[in-house]
Amino acid sequence: MKKILLLALTFSLTACAQIKIPKNLNELSSQIQTLGGGADIASGLKEALDKGISKQVTKLTATDGFYKNEAVKILMPAELQKVDATLRKIGLSSLADEGIKVLNRAAEDAVKEATPIFVSAVKNMSFNDAKSILLGNENAATTYLQSSTTTALYSKFNPVIKNSFSKVGADVIWSNIISKYNSIPLVKKVNPDLTDYTTNQALAGVFKMIAVEEKGIRTDISERTTPLLKSVFALQDKK
Repeated sequence: MKKILLLALTFSLTACAQIKIPKNLNELSSQIQTLGGGADIASGLKEALDKGISKQVTKLTATDGFYKNEAVKILMPAELQKVDATLRKIGLSSLADEGIKVLNRAAEDAVKEATPIFVSAVKNMSFNDAKSILLGNENAATTYLQSSTTTALYSKFNPVIKNSFSKVGADVIWSNIISKYNSIPLVKKVNPDLTDYTTNQALAGVFKMIAVEEKGIRTDISERTTPLLKSVFALQDKK
């Protein structure tokens, strides 16, 4: 995402004036503030963010977008680790595996609701927000989106995940899992809130993938394909 942001910034700046490569962060900040009145820069950043978000959301909404991505795959919640282990010990590994799969399927379904919320957050981004993202740390854009969208995303994701559990059969599968486990003599009975758990895990997965893309341009010198990108990130390398 950061690569997209900085490329958009480069195009906007070069269209406005002859760029003098800044010597330090203060000079860069001043240059950004004055060139083009900030309007072109902010518009370019917003457009770039829209495209970057769309790319990440699309990846996660695909079948196995969560389930086969080890970085965001949703596993059993902590309180159900014993359930998972016990089911496998008594020959019900396939049931345990299916329980994990349907959690991920519900998350893949819910993330489809994310794009409009992200788009709204980007539209409301101020120029100061854009400048802070440009000059911020390795996850500044992710942090901005997280602070701006988490509440709205949870409200959207939660009912979708609840409905998805029915659609993908997770409610039946997990009812079977919990019933079988609770029927085992001497075990402590469980009744977790899987909708809340899956909602929070889906949110964490979305922001983790956005952060991964953002970090790439900040750490991979080969991705710095213009003089301005090289200059900006050379400054950051010295921080």
